[in-house]
Amino acid sequence: MAHAPQIRIPATYMRGGTSKGVFFKLTDLPQAAQAPGPARDALLLRVIGSPDPYGKQIDGMGAATSSTSKTVILSKSTRPGHDVDYLFGQVSIDQAFVDWSGNCGNLSAAVGPFAVANGLVDAERVPRDGVAVVRIWQANIGKTIVAHVPMTAGEVQETGDFELDGVTFPAAEVRIEFLDPAEDGDEGGAMFPTGNLVDEFDVPGVGAFKATFINAGIPTIFLQAEALGYTGTELQDDINGDAAALARFETIRAHGAVRMGLIESVDQAAGRQHTPKVAFVAAPADYTASSGKRIAAGDVDLLVRALSMGKLHHAMMGTASVAIATAAAVPGTLVNLAAGGGERDGVRFGHPSGTLRVGAQARQVDGTWTVTKAIMSRSARVLMEGWVRVPG
Repeated sequence: MAHAPQIRIPATYMRGGTSKGVFFKLTDLPQAAQAPGPARDALLLRVIGSPDPYGKQIDGMGAATSSTSKTVILSKSTRPGHDVDYLFGQVSIDQAFVDWSGNCGNLSAAVGPFAVANGLVDAERVPRDGVAVVRIWQANIGKTIVAHVPMTAGEVQETGDFELDGVTFPAAEVRIEFLDPAEDGDEGGAMFPTGNLVDEFDVPGVGAFKATFINAGIPTIFLQAEALGYTGTELQDDINGDAAALARFETIRAHGAVRMGLIESVDQAAGRQHTPKVAFVAAPADYTASSGKRIAAGDVDLLVRALSMGKLHHAMMGTASVAIATAAAVPGTLVNLAAGGGERDGVRFGHPSGTLRVGAQARQVDGTWTVTKAIMSRSARVLMEGWVRVPG
């Protein structure tokens, strides 16, 4: 019996923030996968090693966590005022499913460096030394991201002394601006899709909670840690080893997606794993991060823990960080109240791996809150480049 050989596809394996993913240029993909559809999804699933009933992704590039089961497709942008189009695919680990419903904020930090290094940014816009400003169109959610990419001697600078909790080694800082991350027209409606800063949220079989529903960076449901029986100092093992707790969070997420107008019924939640996110907040408290680093209450403005793809995230998703920054800037949200209330243009929050500072510029116009920009710093670097091989 004849067996088809593997095919080779040019690819780059990159870390961006606290995530890793396989990056492709659109034109390097097989012809059938250059357009959205089953062929593209099947290819990316096989690249990552999904679906894997063992939950390990041994036969692929994934590493069996939501932070490492990711793919990115980039192309030179035809959209005025932009350099590169960025499409993100969150690959399910145990199901034959690629979720295209949202962005990855962490990998956004790697898009600019990849685009510069691979000729997707016009050469006249890239300085030999200094900072290249890369204008990115985030195609999943229809938003603009601006990445500030350091350059040295005509090459993207990847090494440096910028430290990011959740990443072991220092690297060069990449500053990212998410422009109008919550403007009207987002899937699910306005920045606060229910029209309220805080809602009474009744989840059948789980309980009743106060919740802040927000569309900023990524649709997110914020709850109070205490109402869930938590302190906000939890690490991954405290929650990910509790099957009953994870089931409750998934029920909360499904009903929250309906409340936000993202789906029509809870039955549709299984087909939309990437969004919305569920997070819980608490006032500052002392705790020990997963690295053993001691975090004092005075080091942070609030504590935040968030779930991604059904598990507590080891640090914080970049898009959820945008949601945190935005909600913190609006007086009266649960995030703002956990941080002490009042007007603020930035917060430092504690997450399982340490702390992170994020900022947002929010304003109220005719009684409606809008945010013009959210800002954070990440780092990125190439881990491996060449070809990824996939059975033909």
